Amino acid sequence: MTRYLKLKKSNCKNCYKCIRHCPVKSIKFSNHQANIVDDECILCGQCFVNCPQNAKEIRNDTEAARALIASGAPVYVSLAPSFVANYPGVGIGAMEKALQKLGFAAVEETAIGATLVKREYERLVKEGEQEVIISSCCHSVNLLIQKYYPEALPYLAKVESPMLAHCRLIKEQHPGAKTVFIGPCISKKAEAETYAGIVDCVLTFEELTEWMNGEQVTPEPEQEKNEESRARLFPTSGGILRTMDWTEDNGYSRLTIDGTENCIHALKEIMDGTLSNCFIEMSACAGSCVGGPVMEKYHRMPVRDYYAVAHYAGKKDFVVPQPASEELKHDFDYISLYHLMPGNIEIEAILKKMGKTRPEQELNCGACGYNTCREKAIAVYQGKAEISMCLPYLLGKAQSFSDTIINNTPNGILVLNESLEIQQINAAARKIVNVKHTSEVLGKQVIRILDPRVFIDVMQSGRGVRDERVYLAEYGKYVDQTVLYDRNYHIIMCIMRDVTDEMNEHLKKEKMGQQTIEVTNRVIEKQMRVVQEIASLLGETTAETKIALTKLKESLQDE
Repeated sequence: MTRYLKLKKSNCKNCYKCIRHCPVKSIKFSNHQANIVDDECILCGQCFVNCPQNAKEIRNDTEAARALIASGAPVYVSLAPSFVANYPGVGIGAMEKALQKLGFAAVEETAIGATLVKREYERLVKEGEQEVIISSCCHSVNLLIQKYYPEALPYLAKVESPMLAHCRLIKEQHPGAKTVFIGPCISKKAEAETYAGIVDCVLTFEELTEWMNGEQVTPEPEQEKNEESRARLFPTSGGILRTMDWTEDNGYSRLTIDGTENCIHALKEIMDGTLSNCFIEMSACAGSCVGGPVMEKYHRMPVRDYYAVAHYAGKKDFVVPQPASEELKHDFDYISLYHLMPGNIEIEAILKKMGKTRPEQELNCGACGYNTCREKAIAVYQGKAEISMCLPYLLGKAQSFSDTIINNTPNGILVLNESLEIQQINAAARKIVNVKHTSEVLGKQVIRILDPRVFIDVMQSGRGVRDERVYLAEYGKYVDQTVLYDRNYHIIMCIMRDVTDEMNEHLKKEKMGQQTIEVTNRVIEKQMRVVQEIASLLGETTAETKIALTKLKESLQDE
């Protein structure tokens, strides 16, 4: 399948926002990258609009349009009526002058095709053959029904879109001409290629703007008034209904639904038989086409956009001959999607891997992008999601891993906030400070168990203390203490290594050494007196003997 939306792999940051906003969950996440499942996509563009990292991009067809112009054939533009919202203060005449500088032969309004379509809708209402009539202008809505709600296909108006109707008319009026549709929509690219031979190329307003900027072409503010242009209302919410000549006794009620989620709810009600005898104007984009993905992404101003379009529209229809109904007839076929569905055993097994063994553990938080944990489990089974996408699962795993390390390390660990309140204390630290249960000190001031001065000094200076040996007199213990301050996370961490046994052993040896020296001193002193007495009797000097004994004494002290 042709890709109309592409992924910039380097930009994807695993936020799952595209999944959350995709109404049909046509996103496959693998190898830490979000990929669009083309067969399932309805091209509503919400992943493109809502991606905070601009990891989604629309296929650029500017070169294809350039090639059409270069072919020598006259290329006509069908310009979506929402252009007046995208290019403020610019009318159709000014747009035609600008686009002719790019090489286009002429520019016409897609609203002309909308006039033909709305007349067909009026005929369907008048004849009353369908209990429910759903407008078929929005290709994303059509795809939604074709792929996901085929039971509603009988209610979809069998009328081609204004784009197809207008471009078909252009080619009938100008044999040999090529057509390019320009608007705010992504799905129109797919529609043009699905029904080949009518629309030769589709550009978004953004593609056109980049092209004009590259050629230094700027449409001049100029907005003429044409009363015979009521169909310019089509891109606004309720705009189709406002263009239709409606009689209250036709047996139909009128309903406007925009936004894909709202469309889905309405389709479910239609299939349940809740809605009947109703003409429904249905648009995938909130606010209809003026809320198209390109406009919503770059300059969404719904009130201003609605006003711009409504102000530009006239009160009468375009003067254009109506073709036979058969020429505008358009059949919509069911598009089959194959989904391998797991049973309860498979779902339960996947949930277990996610750490969800009980119903109350299924938080349905939506952080992964899916509405429920079971929906996510189904996506995992289908290869569209990964178990690691579950935020509570990852947090729990990380917490468990962290707790295992902290609670099993022989070193005491104490974590404080900037108010010097105890946030975490492990078993080794509790043993050092004689605390039985964490609850006794958690949230309490550290002064209850330790002298806070070192923590205050480290926090104020920003300089940590590493392996400083201190004596905790109240506990009779020696510790090698490391104190670190993390300004980013606003925490103070203290790591204590209990060296009491080591220190006591050292002190014991030191004491024994001192006692040995004292005994040796007494022995040496006694021996010196004896030697002196003997030397005196022998008439010899005692100097050399005294020196030798003194050196022996000093050597013992050094030890």
